[in-house]
Amino acid sequence: MSGILWIILVGFVAGVIAKFLSPGPNNPSGFILTTVLGIAGAFLATFIGQQIGHYSPDQGAGFITSAIGAVVVLFIWNRLVARGAISGPR
Repeated sequence: MSGILWIILVGFVAGVIAKFLSPGPNNPSGFILTTVLGIAGAFLATFIGQQIGHYSPDQGAGFITSAIGAVVVLFIWNRLVARGAISGPR
């Protein structure tokens, strides 16, 4: 149970940092979407880190790399909204 709470906490903090570093009108808002943004960033950072050999298969990304991954996810989100592939917040 504490592992899931840790994932949610890391995801939320990484999502808040990403939204602070990349402000814009198309950012997903709310606690749940901010947490999902951070968790997606953590998964992206872990995947890339494992592929380039920075992390071993049993390691995950930390706060900083999770926030960097969340910034990348947020950038992709903003590009998809700008292109019209997905609809932004109303």
